[in-house]
Order: sequence, then C-alpha cells, then structure tokens
Amino acid sequence: MEQSLEQLYLEHSNRIYRYIFLQVRQKELAEDLTQETFYRAFKSIHSFNKQASMSTWLLKIARNATYDHFRRKRIIQFFGFGKGELEDSNASLPEDKLVKKDEASRLYKALSTLKKDHQDVLILRKINESSIKETAYVLGWTETKVKSTMARAFAALKKEMYRMEGNNG
Repeated sequence: MEQSLEQLYLEHSNRIYRYIFLQVRQKELAEDLTQETFYRAFKSIHSFNKQASMSTWLLKIARNATYDHFRRKRIIQFFGFGKGELEDSNASLPEDKLVKKDEASRLYKALSTLKKDHQDVLILRKINESSIKETAYVLGWTETKVKSTMARAFAALKKEMYRMEGNNG
C-alpha cells in the first residue's frame, strides 16, 4: 500500500465520521467508531483487493463497526440527526442558517422514522454521495436492489415529510 496510515486517515476520516455520526448521533461515539474503522482497516489492509475504491471499502468497514456496536448494545435502530452537527455553512445570513438548520432537522427527524434499509440507502446515496455501485458494495446488495430501495425510500421519506408538515401546520 502506497499511502501511509496518516494520509489515508486524513483523506477519508471526514466522510467516515459523517457516515457513522448519522448512524449513532453521538459525537464521542462517532469519533471512537471512526478510530475503530481505521484500526480494522489497517489490520486488514493486506486483504484490500481493489474490488471497490478505498473510500467504499472504508465505508463498508465503518458500517460493520457501527453494526457491531449496535449488536453489542442490542440497539439495531437509527438515531435522528444531532442538533447543530454538520449544518450547512453556505448560508450567509443568520436567518438563512436558522431556516436551513430547521429544514435539516425536519428532514433527519423524518429520516429517523424510516425502515433501516431505507435509512441506509438514503444516507449512503444522498448524504454521503456514494454511487449506486459503491452503495451496493457497502450494503452487500445488487445495484438493482439499491435502485429499487432508493425509490421506495424517497417515497417513504416524502410521505413522512408531508405527514409531519400536516401535524405542525
């Protein structure tokens, strides 16, 4: 492997942390699981066969580390998005930031009500911006299953957003 541990961590840690944080909703736990991901990756770097990109391979390890944590804690569910984390920094005015934060909060609250498969595919495809092929690799699915689950997940998310809007307005 040409890359050093430090280079690999610097290049991929933000994406891995973001993915894990969206699963566990706790900053410290996400940091620990990110470290666990890179520990596991370096322990098994010799088995990386370039079947997927390094980033996709690391996401799969992160998913397994996160699921292992949930299994240990007997918590197999998705937790909603944490307040103030990963907020959009492109909004220029404080009012814009508050509106975007509120929209993101509602989106992640709706996302947290969906089935685990729907959450996984939406997080990987739309939040982590993984390709269909990468998502299929991480989830151990076919590309066809990713596409069909994505369509159902979007429909379910849209329905939940409308339901929530109706309850609030």
